[in-house]
Amino acid sequence: MVNQFPQVLTIAGSDCDGSAGLQADMNTFQRCGVYGMSVLTAAVAGNSYGIFASQPMPTEFIDKQFAVLTEDFQINACKTGMLTDTRTIETVAKNYQKHDLGPLVLDPVIITKHGDMLLEEDAFETLKEKLIPQATVLTPNYYEAVKLTGIQIESTTDALKAAQILQEMGAKNVMVKGKHNDKQQTKVTDLVLLEDKTSFTLSEPFINTTHINGTGDLLSACIAAEIAKKTSIADAIKQAKKFVTAAIADQLDVGHKYGPVNHLVKYSF
Repeated sequence: MVNQFPQVLTIAGSDCDGSAGLQADMNTFQRCGVYGMSVLTAAVAGNSYGIFASQPMPTEFIDKQFAVLTEDFQINACKTGMLTDTRTIETVAKNYQKHDLGPLVLDPVIITKHGDMLLEEDAFETLKEKLIPQATVLTPNYYEAVKLTGIQIESTTDALKAAQILQEMGAKNVMVKGKHNDKQQTKVTDLVLLEDKTSFTLSEPFINTTHINGTGDLLSACIAAEIAKKTSIADAIKQAKKFVTAAIADQLDVGHKYGPVNHLVKYSF
């Protein structure tokens, strides 16, 4: 029958070097065994040394992408990535309410894993008001969780408090990702708070490498893919955490500086 195969949508920017953005999402979807499609929000010119230019898409073009995809496909889950600015965020929020896109995995893309701000303050506020309340799963990194909640996260207890605040903002399930930029640390520990108020931590070994571009994309895309396959939220998050760790551990020697994670790593779903 038509549209019975699991279908997942990424709403994200294009990263021309393939390490992150919708390219990383599409690689993840394929590895997870789902059919992936994309709504392009921006295009970025960058490589392993950095980002050198970016171009947001017109909101009318974003609207049209949503319209034509939903006329034809049955999207079972979707995820967001780079949303650029206030107008883009408002456009995505409007279309998510308008169309049947399944559960939303919101990768907020507010601050980099190194602590650099990616959104202007007005866009940040719009994300809080318009998209977080629609999130089935919210996956902020350490710095994003601190920015969103105002809590300095130094312990699992702090992470749980932050997750509870994010639930109060409207997100159903929250994964507060742990820091992973201290060469002295031995583990990366994330805190997960589910809609039913149960919580758990996920710890995997810290891997000291510069090849970590796209970790957040891979994680959120894997969660969305697993949800589309009818995996439970908790198990989808656990699966994604293990896949990310495996993709970092098996380094792919591409790029001269900050390289990508390895989507080709041998891993069984």
